[in-house]
Amino acid sequence: MKLLVAAMASELAAFPEELDGFDQLVTGEGKMQAVFALTRALDAKEYSEVVVVGTAGGIDPELEATAHEIGSALQHDVFDLDGVAGQHVSLPARVSTGREGVLIATGDSFVGDAGITAVIRPSGAGLVDMETYAYIWVAQQFGVPIRAFRAISDRAEDGALVDFREAIARCSVQLREVIRREYGV
Repeated sequence: MKLLVAAMASELAAFPEELDGFDQLVTGEGKMQAVFALTRALDAKEYSEVVVVGTAGGIDPELEATAHEIGSALQHDVFDLDGVAGQHVSLPARVSTGREGVLIATGDSFVGDAGITAVIRPSGAGLVDMETYAYIWVAQQFGVPIRAFRAISDRAEDGALVDFREAIARCSVQLREVIRREYGV
């Protein structure tokens, strides 16, 4: 059995309530809720794989506004003791799914400001979200393989929140197609 994970129920709107071979988990938004809910789920039952679906802001203008597989994640909103951005005092700077894919920058606030996007862009991240780093880190702690797919909902700049609200349904359909293609269900 695999675990299909999303932060918000609306990200699963295009998915059936029952998906053959998958349990489903909605964690809530942000790193803390993601860590708490996924830890509880992986502690309660063994899964062969965690499969994350959800939305993300596109900060690389070259990325097509579709669904992308995530290869690794960093935290854009942490600093180490020397004030180095993206370096946590006790967590790895980057975590990896072990697959080829886009680098995503995770932080605990919705990025909808061109100034913030400009600060994150030099990290090399193509996308920005609020949970992926946490999901990957938790799955690693349990030794469970993880894949993550994020559909671009907005461009993470001024007006992004309006775009995001309008784009969730479109993104859910794109993510449903990815799961159908990758897993045959």
